[in-house]
Amino acid sequence: RIGSATSLSSAVINSRLQELVRLFKERTEKVKEKLIDPDVTSDDESPVASNAAAAVPAPGGELEGDKPSGDEHYCEMLCCSFKSRPWLGRLKSYQFPSSIDPLTNLMYVLWLFFVVMAWNWNCWLIPVRWAFPYQTPANIHYWLLVDYLCDLIYLLDILVFQTRLQFVQGGDIITDKKAMKENYLRSQRFKMDVLCLLPLDFCYFKVGVNPLLRFPRCLKYMAFFEFNNRLEAILTKAYIYRVIRTTAYLLYSLHVNSCLYYWASAYEGLGSTTWVYDGEGNSYIRCYYWAVKTLITIGGLPDPKTLFEIVFQLLNYFTGVFAFSVMIGQMRDVVGAATAGQTYYRSCMDSTIKYMNFYKIPKPVQNRVKTWYEYTWHSQGMLDESELLVQLPDKMRLDIAIDVNYNIVSKVALFQGCDRQMIFDMLKRLRSVVYLPNDYVCKKGEIGREMYIIQAGQVQVLGGPDGKSVLVTLKAGSVFGEISLLAAGGGNRRTANVVAHGFANLFILEKKDLNEILVHYPESQKLLRKKAKKMLKNNNKPRDEKGGPGDPLIIPPKADTPKLFRAALAATGRTGGKGPLGRLRWRLKGLKAMQE
Repeated sequence: RIGSATSLSSAVINSRLQELVRLFKERTEKVKEKLIDPDVTSDDESPVASNAAAAVPAPGGELEGDKPSGDEHYCEMLCCSFKSRPWLGRLKSYQFPSSIDPLTNLMYVLWLFFVVMAWNWNCWLIPVRWAFPYQTPANIHYWLLVDYLCDLIYLLDILVFQTRLQFVQGGDIITDKKAMKENYLRSQRFKMDVLCLLPLDFCYFKVGVNPLLRFPRCLKYMAFFEFNNRLEAILTKAYIYRVIRTTAYLLYSLHVNSCLYYWASAYEGLGSTTWVYDGEGNSYIRCYYWAVKTLITIGGLPDPKTLFEIVFQLLNYFTGVFAFSVMIGQMRDVVGAATAGQTYYRSCMDSTIKYMNFYKIPKPVQNRVKTWYEYTWHSQGMLDESELLVQLPDKMRLDIAIDVNYNIVSKVALFQGCDRQMIFDMLKRLRSVVYLPNDYVCKKGEIGREMYIIQAGQVQVLGGPDGKSVLVTLKAGSVFGEISLLAAGGGNRRTANVVAHGFANLFILEKKDLNEILVHYPESQKLLRKKAKKMLKNNNKPRDEKGGPGDPLIIPPKADTPKLFRAALAATGRTGGKGPLGRLRWRLKGLKAMQE
């Protein structure tokens, strides 16, 4: 037992001594490296924040982590507690904003929608109520109820919303209540809003409820155009709304024409001639059908008989040709703007195919070019992303680049610890490139002038005797080619073949761009220089130094004699060679002679 305890303690002491020797050796290497290269920064990691602060009890006595994640709302009723809806409390405590940004406030866009609905009620139904006998004494109170509800919306728009809209003056955004109110009162919008609310309804007491007296309500057209601009700015596919709006213009012109035709028929007398409406069936549908045939100039209509009918028909034909041509032209512009990107893509692809056919490019190469065009267009919606951002200011391009690429670049181990602003500047220099399956991204031995960051897809590093064995597969967020980018002198040649495994979207950072950025960030330059030296040092180490399997030795080399033992033997030789050490010394000499 005593022997086993002694051997155990000696083994522990031996391992501890080896650990101390290893630590001293590492420290010596660091000091040596620091003396050789003063730019090398310390490898000490910043201390990690302790979680003990999270366990500090709150003033109430319970831990903050024990608090419920959501607020509980209760109300007492009949001696019982019921959970109340949280939105009701927020609604009670809601305060209307003192100023509204008309460009970005979605609440204002929603309000404009209600204003436009009220405006459409007046524009579509005032002609119907005037021409067709749909407004009767039995249902007059329903019509008036909706009319005055629309008037209330108009009034609220003037008093509550328009007087709170922010505006720009001298480059400054004005949010002062008095200034916003004065700006609205001086605008053309205020004059039109007041004009559309003229109280002509008081004439009802003298002439009866005539819908034409509400015609000024249709003058609030500025709200309609403002709603169009705001809605198109927030829609992802605004061309769909433009097509719907243009179609509504055509339907409204047919609607007004059908009302005029019924009025003309009533003026001449229903069924008095073959040209007028005969009074059978649904009056609105029959008149709308006649208006469609007239405005689109289909033909097949009965000939007008009286002078009034002839003049009305001529004006109808002229108006129909003009309105229909305008609608067709506007529809063509809307569809053309919606498919402008697709047209550009097709023209580029057709020009490339024509070029390849002229120079008799092989079919496999042509097929790969076509595949690249199709995949790039369908994955990105464009051929070159930089063309869209070239017109934006530098700050806006940076904001877009951060939102698109920062999550990927920040995960790259090479740039961790670098200046955050340096990463932002680097994001603006990244260039996106799409590689097809089995495309060589880089080949071994070629000069490396760029670094690659995988945005999407995978790439394979090839090696082995035949150069086709897959050594490793790199996925999204990985980086390669950094050794060629950071190396100086002759270390800028590619060390392996890299092939795209499937479709791969890569970010490319060129060496000259990185050097231009690092000039302004010396600390990040030192850190990257240190990492580059470590990478080159690890790549230049032989396999035996890295602990890999070396060439096996048939006869292992003899271990050196410890220095302390050699010193003791030397001292024994000086004292005449007496004692056990002396005899051991002479025995070792004899063994050495036998080996020779």
